[in-house]
Amino acid sequence: MKYFNRELSWLAFNDRVLQEALDDDVPLVERLRFLGIYSNNLDEFYRVRVANVKRMIQLGDQKADGYKGTSEELFEEIRNVVIKQQRKFEHAYASILHKLKIHGIRHYDETTVNDNQKTELKCYFFSSVIHDIVPVLLDKKMPFPRLRDKAIYLAVRMEWDNKRKARFALIEVPNHVSRFYILESEKGKGVILIDDIIRLHLADIFPIFSFDTIEAFTFKFTRDAELNLDDDVSLSFIEKMEKSIKQRKKGEPVRMVYDHRMPQDLLEMLIKSLNLTFGINTIAGGKYHNFKDFMKFPDFGNKDFIYPAYIPADHPSFYKQNSLIKVVLEKDVLLHYPYHRFDHIVDLLREAAIDPKVVSIKINIYRVAQNSQIMNALVNAVRNGKDVTVVLELQARFDEENNLFWSERMKEEGAKVLFGPEHLKIHSKLIQIKRHSDKKEQLITYVGTGNFNERSAQVYTDLGLLTVNKKIAQEVHHVFYIMEHALHSYQFKTLIVSPVNARKKYLHLINNETKNAKNGLPAFIYIKINNLVDSQLIDKLYEASQCGVKIKLIVRGICCLVPGIKGLSQNIEIISIVDRFLEHTRILVFGNNENPLYFITSADWMERNLDKRIEVGAPIYDHAIQEQIELLFAIQWSDREKARIIDKFQRNHYKEANEHEAIIHSQVELQHYYHHLIEQKKEAEAAAKNQSQPV
Repeated sequence: MKYFNRELSWLAFNDRVLQEALDDDVPLVERLRFLGIYSNNLDEFYRVRVANVKRMIQLGDQKADGYKGTSEELFEEIRNVVIKQQRKFEHAYASILHKLKIHGIRHYDETTVNDNQKTELKCYFFSSVIHDIVPVLLDKKMPFPRLRDKAIYLAVRMEWDNKRKARFALIEVPNHVSRFYILESEKGKGVILIDDIIRLHLADIFPIFSFDTIEAFTFKFTRDAELNLDDDVSLSFIEKMEKSIKQRKKGEPVRMVYDHRMPQDLLEMLIKSLNLTFGINTIAGGKYHNFKDFMKFPDFGNKDFIYPAYIPADHPSFYKQNSLIKVVLEKDVLLHYPYHRFDHIVDLLREAAIDPKVVSIKINIYRVAQNSQIMNALVNAVRNGKDVTVVLELQARFDEENNLFWSERMKEEGAKVLFGPEHLKIHSKLIQIKRHSDKKEQLITYVGTGNFNERSAQVYTDLGLLTVNKKIAQEVHHVFYIMEHALHSYQFKTLIVSPVNARKKYLHLINNETKNAKNGLPAFIYIKINNLVDSQLIDKLYEASQCGVKIKLIVRGICCLVPGIKGLSQNIEIISIVDRFLEHTRILVFGNNENPLYFITSADWMERNLDKRIEVGAPIYDHAIQEQIELLFAIQWSDREKARIIDKFQRNHYKEANEHEAIIHSQVELQHYYHHLIEQKKEAEAAAKNQSQPV
């Protein structure tokens, strides 16, 4: 095949996440957290991508891009891959529990707790759990209850008398209490899941029934998460979003994962009631589900169980500076999270809020934290009389409700709140601060690759350019104008803007390298991106490869380009890095006949990002920052700890060092690099201070 199928490529990416949970060099609790990430990823995959495959089947669409078979056959292959990964998942979980036990941390369930622990758990259950439990009896005369998408359920089976009659019930595991309860004894520490605490007290939940046996089996249920916006012209965009979010909770079922020990009569009743088909959208699993909660698994105070604490470095240009705006007015600054402090951006906005020369702030928001320091800084700016415009994307999947909350909050504070068009998501990451100084207008501009979210900035790697470059600033001003006035058109010459000129610009840049290679000139393309799906750009990369352009790609997630095919992609190498931090930076470098062109962007190379969203990429003009980007890419390309080779078989083999190469762990190397830079800055300042002191 010329292309990898998108869904199967995504599953290969999630398998790389699973590899981290299987890696003995990863701290034990972090391995459990990778199981949580894998599980959460898979839930979203089913809610979005598998749901889309199901719609293709229902519409009779037999075509599945990058796949030889039909949509039905693709659905079946997805299921087979997930089942294979489920076995690896269960193996990883059992292995981690075994090693925790060696370290004195036991995993208890309802069958292994002793009498003293039962007494402790009974007290906890009645004080903190039982009032959040609402059991629902299942009766043929009553309609089956509507299940919540992200909840964990216990299917209960009670059996009694000589005829072995059975009664069924459902218990939703409460999410208001921690999934994990720590037990301590003379033998050491341990943990028991809330699921098992409930199992231990089933008789207390159903005290009015007499039964010989009572059992509970976990299952979880996944719905189609597609938002279908109403066409009713009488409704505002916000009203349509609110209505659609409610409808999402009633989406079509796409998967049920259940405890493989569940009795057949109970399983058949659930499958029938949920309108599922056994063996098609049902998957047998272990005793526990919703492993996303394991991202919060306790570390028991053992530093060896988790990654070493990492404190982001100050950017050397901002170190001990009273005014960040003054620094940016003098030179460009490139921030690299989480290696640099995200607080720098919050501090910049806080400074702008009280700077008498600042007249306005514009920002576009895709995802923010629930308790957002960014938004609070903007509130402060409004209260200080600044003209604040916030462009909020209401269609940021699974963050719609949080963004609706902030839209109302910012309106109440007096900010101008705008929303993107219904059929064009705004995914760019922009800030523009307008300042008047000595009758001159200054536009302090930020173009980034990631969200203005201080929480994700601790675990996502992203870049943010701060500049007053007039070409960039003026064109960012026009991007905001497009957001405010949908009919506005503008010919961008500096920025790469979707859906205006991005596709055309990328094709031109690739064609230029192809032309140079044909003319015997040096030609290369280095790209770091999250997802590579767009077939037109892939075909152009194939063409460039055939003409001798050396192409290096670092693709974290989906990669539909097939490397290493003789006569097509033999000059294309691809790696993927999955590690402690989620690789989210997007970098593009084009050789340009030994005069390289450097860009950062918010956009992946997918049709939606190029043609159906507002995305912004910016050139890097500053030579020092160009060198920083070169070094960043070189360090990651040299990774021999967490880099996997993307080959034509999608085997996820690690990129190993040969006998002459050092073993480089790129994320650790970058931590050292950025801390070394700030230490150099401190040493230089100390040396300068000593020289200035009288002898």
